[in-house]
Amino acid sequence: MADRIFIYRSSFWIWTARLLTGLFFIFAGLNHFREPGLYVKIIPPHFPDPSLLVVISGVGEIAGGAGLCVPILRRTAAWGLIALLIAVFPANIYMALYPDALASLHIPAWLLWLRLPMQFILIAWIWWIALLRQSQQVREVTLLMPPSRTVADETIRLRL
Repeated sequence: MADRIFIYRSSFWIWTARLLTGLFFIFAGLNHFREPGLYVKIIPPHFPDPSLLVVISGVGEIAGGAGLCVPILRRTAAWGLIALLIAVFPANIYMALYPDALASLHIPAWLLWLRLPMQFILIAWIWWIALLRQSQQVREVTLLMPPSRTVADETIRLRL
């Protein structure tokens, strides 16, 4: 006989992850207003009105970060942040392809290339902490245990 173990995301850890991710995006968004010139430099030259795009992305990051922390807004905020991360991806590609345009920032080229896959990791992270439904968060794993250690019809719950 096998025992069943349900592995699920602890609400404390998810709450903490949402809060920290929200704060990350809020501070990143605020930085768009603190250092707008930095963000204007990384926008590809063929994009219209880079200053306006910096303001829009900054507001989007602040709103999305705050929304992650408010249960009724969480799903909308998560979708908005995912859309924003996709929308700013051309700027990350531009940074990686033209590091000379950003020489004054003294960012190593390898770090600019590392940002590209990080966008997808951030998208997956936001999906996991804000969009994955509770029913999808519970995973049943069957463990085969020696008969001497088996407890019939008992469920063990582990918090991860």
